[in-house]
Amino acid sequence: MHVVIRHLRECNWAVRTCLLALLMLASYAPAQQTVRKYPPTVVFMTDFGVVDDAVAICKGVMYGITPNLRIVDLTHQVTPFSIQDGARFLFGATPYFPAGSVFVVVIDPGVGSARKPVVVKSKRGQFFVLPDNGLMTMVEDRDGIEGIREITNQDWMIGAKISSTFHGRDIFSPVGSRVARGDDWTQIGPELKQLVRLDLKPAKVDERGLTGEVIALDGPYGNLITNINAEDFLKLGYQRGEKLKVTIAGREIEMPFVKTFSDVPLKQPLLFIDSRGRVSFAVNQGSFAGTYGVEPPQPVFIPRKVK
Repeated sequence: MHVVIRHLRECNWAVRTCLLALLMLASYAPAQQTVRKYPPTVVFMTDFGVVDDAVAICKGVMYGITPNLRIVDLTHQVTPFSIQDGARFLFGATPYFPAGSVFVVVIDPGVGSARKPVVVKSKRGQFFVLPDNGLMTMVEDRDGIEGIREITNQDWMIGAKISSTFHGRDIFSPVGSRVARGDDWTQIGPELKQLVRLDLKPAKVDERGLTGEVIALDGPYGNLITNINAEDFLKLGYQRGEKLKVTIAGREIEMPFVKTFSDVPLKQPLLFIDSRGRVSFAVNQGSFAGTYGVEPPQPVFIPRKVK
């Protein structure tokens, strides 16, 4: 660089000006190349399963509208009709996607009824195309809502003959694809003031201990997922390695509080803080749900540590 500047000083004014301009462009080009907008993205979640063609049909609708669309499958194995599981998965996944991502969610036990199809924009700048049935409850509490629109504009749907049972194909997929490609989402229908909410009961800490609930199972492993966050549990005074007696579904089970599964012998129970910051129960290389016959929802009680 110093050699270039020395030679520039020896040039006449016109040549020096041109060379300086070229040098500035060359130094600016790499920075320009790094500024790239990611492709239009839909994160797709349903309770359809993957046995039949429903997921592929919805994707075909989206690709037909936006051929360069990127579709990320969050999961299509949500427990059938479980709005709470869908809300939980949205809550867990959304922090890892950038602003502008569009979440198309079809967990819709009220399909064809008076429930409203909506587009929601969060204060994180993400969009959600889904039925207004409580799916947004946990995301709304954490991220806030910037706007809500009911989907009524049939120009955004795939045709005038809308099925009463497959709104994933006819409404949510085409609308999600159009929002992802940058169409003006405010044109889909009228504003709404609020969303339907799930009645989620938080865990409670009192002088006796902590009362919560097993809300789900962790996929195929049979770990118990609870609504108890780590901060509340740590108020009880337990340290890692200590044993405690937990009452789950009316049954008292002794287990240690540990960091990970291998901290206990094979087939032994444990309490740990999962990757989302909640209290969970597991059996090392086994199924807690299967071993102890637990099917959510079930009550959980953890007593305070005796001093």
